[in-house]
Amino acid sequence: MENLTESKNFIENIIDEDLENGRFDHVQTRFPPEPNGYLHIGHAKSILLNYGLAKKYGGSFNMRFDDTNPTKEKEEFVESILEDIKWLGADWEDRLFFASDYFSQMYEAAVSLIKKGLAYVCDLNADEIREYRGTLTEPGKNSPYRDRSVEENLKLFQEMKEGKYKDGEKVLRAKIDMSSPNINMRDPIIYRVAHISHHRTKDEWCIYPMYDFAHPIEDAIEGITHSICTLEFEDHRPLYDWVVEHTEFASKPRQIEFAKLYLTNVVTGKRYIKQLVENKIVDGWDDPRLVSIAALRRRGFTPESIKMFVELCGVSKSNSSVDYAMLEYCIREDLKGKSPRVMAVLDPIKLIIDNYPEDKEEYFEVVNNPENEEMGTRKVCFGRELYIEREDFMEEPPKKYFRLFPGNEVRLMNAYFVKCESFEKDENGNVTVVHCTYDPETRSGSGFTGRKVKGTIHWVNAKKCVNATVNLYENIVDEEKGKLNEDGTLNLNPNSLQITPNCKIEESINTASLSDRYQFVRNGYFCLDPKESELSDGKFVFNRIVSLKSSFKLPK
Repeated sequence: MENLTESKNFIENIIDEDLENGRFDHVQTRFPPEPNGYLHIGHAKSILLNYGLAKKYGGSFNMRFDDTNPTKEKEEFVESILEDIKWLGADWEDRLFFASDYFSQMYEAAVSLIKKGLAYVCDLNADEIREYRGTLTEPGKNSPYRDRSVEENLKLFQEMKEGKYKDGEKVLRAKIDMSSPNINMRDPIIYRVAHISHHRTKDEWCIYPMYDFAHPIEDAIEGITHSICTLEFEDHRPLYDWVVEHTEFASKPRQIEFAKLYLTNVVTGKRYIKQLVENKIVDGWDDPRLVSIAALRRRGFTPESIKMFVELCGVSKSNSSVDYAMLEYCIREDLKGKSPRVMAVLDPIKLIIDNYPEDKEEYFEVVNNPENEEMGTRKVCFGRELYIEREDFMEEPPKKYFRLFPGNEVRLMNAYFVKCESFEKDENGNVTVVHCTYDPETRSGSGFTGRKVKGTIHWVNAKKCVNATVNLYENIVDEEKGKLNEDGTLNLNPNSLQITPNCKIEESINTASLSDRYQFVRNGYFCLDPKESELSDGKFVFNRIVSLKSSFKLPK
């Protein structure tokens, strides 16, 4: 037999090398979001990558909030992020941490840098610091405060901590190299004054560490071995390593960058989502038209479909965009073998079988999922008055229209052949009732072979059906015109949400729970909306997860 070798991504190759050469003897990863918004599909890749690496190498996975910027952070975001990560199945066990847990250690690390002559208090304002920094082609120039004595810097930094200075009046900067070709190394700010209450530490601190200083310290304190982050931090890696080296923590984590996950024509930027929420274009960060993890969960996506999607996207060093259709492909693949099928009529018109007895009803045994026999069968009630889709009847049909029209015969799915005899209209000319006759010899499963029909349509019993509202979604941005207008605003699709309040569903849906997913025959996959449904009051509101049709094909 031919020897098969496991295909590994470049991060796994690096980890293998680190374990083989003794740089590390174990693997410890983390997911470190800032609690300043809801997580989106791109974060799911990072969560599953970090957790998956820890699991693969028998290591540990930490959950840590990078809560160093209280101006944008909220407890609401902390709770939503934890719920998302639990839902995706990434288990941090008892290792839930916050950067704010380490504020004292970060402060002491900054003091140690001052004592070593590697940090100084600077009085330049933000514009002046930017001017002194230089450009990509020109070196920066030293701050006039760069050569303050250690004693003066210690005194000023202590006074910053004590609240003696206004926001922006002083900052603490690392003393590295103002002529470095990497602008991130030109004496970066590592602490700033911010008189604002923190969602956890309240008013204990009025100075806060910058991300580039705090993050490597957090990793070092927790014993993280591999700090996996996205490509925009590649140019920050020298600063990460500088902080790790000079703060002298025992652990020496290694930063590795990978490409972000970009989806075509979707809104992931927190600034844009915040605008949509505040302008009430969407009903929150979890609006099913968004691709936040909370929105995908509410819409009906499963953790398994997100994992499949992330695996198909792979891990690389090159940025690229993925078609949203791939995400839809993954949820279809996940649901097709485990979702029961039910008949639901989204835009109903009544169908009356004139020669069927008024007081008669009968039950048909119907397969729940033709692709999964283990899901068994259910009984569906048939009667004289039914509902069918409006689009399944036409007064004057075009060629190759095989559904109901005057004189034509179709099969009612799992039931009988019916022939259209007449129809009724309202005062506006809309068809309201279709009259048919049925042939009792054509009962489904009877083995009838007398004649064939070309069309089959679904139906629900008018007297036994369940009323529901159905939300149909399209992309929130106009895919044809592109995501952004010339002025930088979002180019919104006015038809991104279509609410159909008069849907009729077969009575088996009465047992639906919030965890269930269904295939509505011919209409797509659906689930109950957890925010709008009130099952105790019989109020059913379904979200369409995805339609049945797809133009996406998995690359060979």
